[in-house]
Amino acid sequence: MKTFEEATEFVLKHKVVTVFGSKGSPHPSLWDNTDLSADKPKTGGWSPRVSAVWDWKTRIPETFPDEIFYGKLPNGDAVLMEREYLRTTHYPQAFKPVSELPLLCQQIYECVRIEPWTTTALRKHAVAEFNTTKSRFDTALKKLQSSLNIARSMDPQCDGDTWIPFSEANLDIVEAYPELQADP
Repeated sequence: MKTFEEATEFVLKHKVVTVFGSKGSPHPSLWDNTDLSADKPKTGGWSPRVSAVWDWKTRIPETFPDEIFYGKLPNGDAVLMEREYLRTTHYPQAFKPVSELPLLCQQIYECVRIEPWTTTALRKHAVAEFNTTKSRFDTALKKLQSSLNIARSMDPQCDGDTWIPFSEANLDIVEAYPELQADP
């Protein structure tokens, strides 16, 4: 594939597509199936493949938020997922209440629950307020994504990765599984 349209169809066809690929993953990746050069231009910058995949991982779910979800699998792989698969298969299998996650995850979630945060601002806040490291913060953020407690805002007006509660963007999915909601 070479175009945004082909990449979108690829995601819809395969239901779950990793962004950059992962050894042993049962899912196809945008990276491995993109027929663009991976060579950096002589003038510098990203290769055509890196540029395209990076653009598609953000633009596809922003353009089609009712059809495609961006998130993380429990192994940490970034994925684009067809929303009906998210609703019927992935959410009931992957969701974990925030109360079952480590304390740092709970603290970060509480920040996001109150208001949206960019990754950079949230990391800086967490390091200062929760006496953590960048590495521990990054791990906690991945756990919150893969457990379906937070999601990246699909508002194209947001700068960078801006985090909101998963339920804010996907209330219909959360409400379909009241038995999974252990938190009061």
